[in-house]
Amino acid sequence: MKIEFQGLMKRYDEKHVVLKPMDFLDDIHTLAIIGPSGGGKSTLLRILGGLLAPTTGRVAVGGDELPTDETALQKYRKNLGFVFQQGGLFRHLSAMENIALPLEQVHGYTKQEARTRAEELLERFGLHADRKKKPGALSGGQQQRVAIARAVAARPRLLLLDEPTSALDPEYTNEVLDVIHELKSEGMDFVIVTHEMGFARHACEKVAFLCEGSLLEYGDSASLFARPKTRQLAGFLSRLLEWNVSE
Repeated sequence: MKIEFQGLMKRYDEKHVVLKPMDFLDDIHTLAIIGPSGGGKSTLLRILGGLLAPTTGRVAVGGDELPTDETALQKYRKNLGFVFQQGGLFRHLSAMENIALPLEQVHGYTKQEARTRAEELLERFGLHADRKKKPGALSGGQQQRVAIARAVAARPRLLLLDEPTSALDPEYTNEVLDVIHELKSEGMDFVIVTHEMGFARHACEKVAFLCEGSLLEYGDSASLFARPKTRQLAGFLSRLLEWNVSE
């Protein structure tokens, strides 16, 4: 998936610049966006997803320039899948309904088509036995797997994940990362904001490092982790990896 932005910048006022002007162009398959908190990672992801408008600059995803009017933005978003920190599941609906209802209401599936697709994904992600449970009866890992199933149900051309494991215990974190890695093996293009450095290094082809609103480094994940070029990235990685038993 080709991603491009020129002069992209986001600010809320003169003193609060979230993203400083930046340019980028590459063909992305699996990209991890890493960096310290407050560096602009989630803001950049939301701009790519058409959920937040940049202050200035041009953004294009898959050769299509990001539209500005709401009607066109709704059409643009239909081709993307989103997974957020807390999943964003409808609390009053079952796992099955959380997947099937958007297919009917947003993507034009018939009720039977939506149910069949939801059944397929629940089985695939090991959730079929829990299909009638509401989110409150599911573990954190199960909730995020349902959220991912919902995000990929309409076969989006790009999946955007904003720290999908940040609120999970390590055991559930691995569940969710395994699902995302499985999607990669099946050819799903995705961009993920994550603090899971092992996943960023070994499961994502490219890594972008954002710090204080600037894109300081970008490149192949193995090279970027092995040979950081800036003191900011070197310091960031050393702090995160200090207590790791292995790289």
